[in-house]
Amino acid sequence: MSFILVLLYAFAAGLLGGMGMGGGTVLIPALTLFAGVGQHAAQAANLIAFLPMSAVSLRVHSGNGLLRPHGLLPVVVPAVALSALGGLFAAYTAPDVLRRLFGAFLIALAVKQLCGVKGASGRRG
Repeated sequence: MSFILVLLYAFAAGLLGGMGMGGGTVLIPALTLFAGVGQHAAQAANLIAFLPMSAVSLRVHSGNGLLRPHGLLPVVVPAVALSALGGLFAAYTAPDVLRRLFGAFLIALAVKQLCGVKGASGRRG
């Protein structure tokens, strides 16, 4: 896989992540379908890519005064614990099952986004 291709996948993932969609919705399918990367490796790459992106987001939101420190702990502790459990679940799940679960997640996300667009257009009129 060429460096330019990986760079394009990462750019698309970062662009969608910045728009609030979630970069993994592009990065994981791009790596598995077009780059021949295994499901476990693609999901691990997405999780690793999330670390610097979340650090930058945290800094930006904090700098803009959008962070409430008193409410941070009740969100961070469960998020870290569930992330670790999710990582263990993914590590011990067969790649085919993991691929199907991720596909179901993408379909559910698409339906949610579609319903949100329909609901928003109905309220404007």
